[in-house]
Amino acid sequence: MTTTPVRPGETPLAPGAPRSGTTFLGLPTAPRGVGHLRGDRPFPEAARDALRDGQLRANLGHATSTIRAKRAKVVGEVPDWEQLRQAGKALKASTMARLDEHLVELERQVAARGGTVHWARDADEANAIVTRLVQATGADEVVKVKSMATQEIGLNEALESAGITAHETDLAELIVQLGDDAPSHILVPAIHKNRAEIREIFLRTMPGVDPELTDEPRRLAMAARKHLRERFLRARVAISGANFAVAETGTLAVVESEGNGRMCLTLPQTLITVMGIEKLVPTWRDLEVFLQLLPRSSTGERMNPYTSMWSGVTPGDGPQEFHLVLLDNGRTAVLADEVGREALHCIRCSACLNVCPVYERTGGHSYGSVYPGPIGAVLSPQLTGVEDNASLPYASSLCGACYDACPVAIDIPSILVHLRAEHVEAQQRTTPEAAAFRLLSRAMSNPRLWHLTQRAASLGRFLARGKPTMPAALPPPASAWTRSRDLPAPPRETFVQQWTRERGGRS
Repeated sequence: MTTTPVRPGETPLAPGAPRSGTTFLGLPTAPRGVGHLRGDRPFPEAARDALRDGQLRANLGHATSTIRAKRAKVVGEVPDWEQLRQAGKALKASTMARLDEHLVELERQVAARGGTVHWARDADEANAIVTRLVQATGADEVVKVKSMATQEIGLNEALESAGITAHETDLAELIVQLGDDAPSHILVPAIHKNRAEIREIFLRTMPGVDPELTDEPRRLAMAARKHLRERFLRARVAISGANFAVAETGTLAVVESEGNGRMCLTLPQTLITVMGIEKLVPTWRDLEVFLQLLPRSSTGERMNPYTSMWSGVTPGDGPQEFHLVLLDNGRTAVLADEVGREALHCIRCSACLNVCPVYERTGGHSYGSVYPGPIGAVLSPQLTGVEDNASLPYASSLCGACYDACPVAIDIPSILVHLRAEHVEAQQRTTPEAAAFRLLSRAMSNPRLWHLTQRAASLGRFLARGKPTMPAALPPPASAWTRSRDLPAPPRETFVQQWTRERGGRS
């Protein structure tokens, strides 16, 4: 089978496409991302509502603490964990530096093994490709492996509008789908639900479920298994994402814990995989690094229970028609940013979410994107353009826990600061915050003004009345800060005063 780009000669990433216009690494930058990457409300507004939900905070606190403990245990078993992290970081950086070459090689190898490669500039093109491929089979339903890429582009909704039903088969994704909800976590989409809430969803929406169903995890899992088995056996088309793709062999890899992915990848006649272009590794040898990093950082396991790999089509074994859709949707624009491109190193383990104090209190829905948490706060704004997700880079305390947990050592705090600077520079008017920092900059550059400013600030001790923080009801504009943050009371002595007292003026 030959490769068939969506629009030969026009698709930015298609081999032989014209190399005119803005380019990076030989890749003309595709349109910014569309799909489920932008929320209806800014993060601060959505987060305030989430903070009022005590049940949500209890569910998140229990789940994230459990995952953190499991991860810490298995990571502690690896004496060279830090070296593995740095190896993963280096492999990702070198892959991004030659991404165009690796993508062409991947296409060549997939085609040589009987697969068909399609190139999609954005969500609309990807959805149109997949819809057309499903319609060509005559099927009106598909089974799906858990996939962030298909969530990103809103594939389920696009298929539904074409009269095609998409059945999620991952247990957590199934819970979210049956509950007419949205995922709130990269790894555990239904992390915001507890067992009682899941039982209620199953009783309300699952055909033929036992009315005496309890909230015992085993009983809930068996009910889902029975519900899904019928769909696995009758499905003619499956849709998956990919955790990794090996350029030198054309091999795709999906890792999962339930076996639903294995069913989808082997039983149907047609398999369609939607993959972000950043999921590549150049060689088979490179894959071994990430297969050690990912399971420990995601599910807290030494290895994934199911690791499925396939290369094209094998006559008489598994799907007899394979299509790979390579998705850009803003990724080449991210590559063009020397600082921000590091976000594309993400292997979707969700370790940063599980250690983030902001995510643990607000949940994933507050981010308004399929990519929540710290990685979503840097990835989503870049895929859409920072101004379309301007509040997300501020959804962080910059504590650095995300960097410490990341298995490929993505410096998320530095990218957050970088994106905040981009947002500030893009403002057409001077904000009160910007004016305050300009005045502060002027004062700090003049010793006399700086000492006068410190003396004026010391008057704040009268407002604090001996307490370590200022009161929440300060007058405007300071009230905008103290409504949601603690403002420490000024110390009795400045650093210079303390130094002078203790050392008698000696430097």
